[in-house]
Amino acid sequence: MATFHATMMHGKRGGEGSYTFEGEDNLLELTPVRIMRVFMEGVVAKKQIGHVDYLINAALKNDQHSVVTVLGEIKLNDGDWQPYMCMISN
Repeated sequence: MATFHATMMHGKRGGEGSYTFEGEDNLLELTPVRIMRVFMEGVVAKKQIGHVDYLINAALKNDQHSVVTVLGEIKLNDGDWQPYMCMISN
């Protein structure tokens, strides 16, 4: 298992969070959508916040710099959908 880092920003309230999570050593070889899924599952389990709804509108992977960028919408505790951007790296 390896440790990965993610920064997630959501636009409506200007929130930003930095996270670390565990994943298989070859995680960044997977598709960007699967990488985001592993990240979200790790955050939900670690923070014990229950199910989080999110949509992915775009998912990009830069193999040269080992960075995944995901854009979409996330439904937070207040029930309102908010745009987000998440960057994941090793």
